[in-house]
Amino acid sequence: MMEQEQRDQLLIRRAAELYAAGADRRDKALWTQVLAENIVIEGPGFSIEGREANLRSIDALEQMFRATVHRVHQVVATIKGDRATGETYSTADHLLKDSDELLVWSIRYQDEWRRAGAAWQFTRRRLIVDWEERRPVIRVGAA
Repeated sequence: MMEQEQRDQLLIRRAAELYAAGADRRDKALWTQVLAENIVIEGPGFSIEGREANLRSIDALEQMFRATVHRVHQVVATIKGDRATGETYSTADHLLKDSDELLVWSIRYQDEWRRAGAAWQFTRRRLIVDWEERRPVIRVGAA
């Protein structure tokens, strides 16, 4: 693998990590860095077009969950010039708002990226939930 391709692979992974951190921190500035203006994010029962509309998804996370933790496991990307396609494997823990349950998703994102200066941005993310499980939350220590 050539040095530029290695750097691009790391920057693509970095975009996925910033997306996850932005979701967990409810940080629209992080998402603004990694979402192209014309981003389309789709998943079971939804399709949202445009950066501004997708930034409002962070507000929805805030309303639905007390907290979330997204983990990026692997990113497999094929780069062709200033474009890339691939798949990002992830798990996401969602602490439900009105119960002491954790909703855990096993996720595969089918992704498309575009080079944006020295970084990479998502132009499309398709969320596939391979399975989900619910677990009770066991509180440790003082809250």
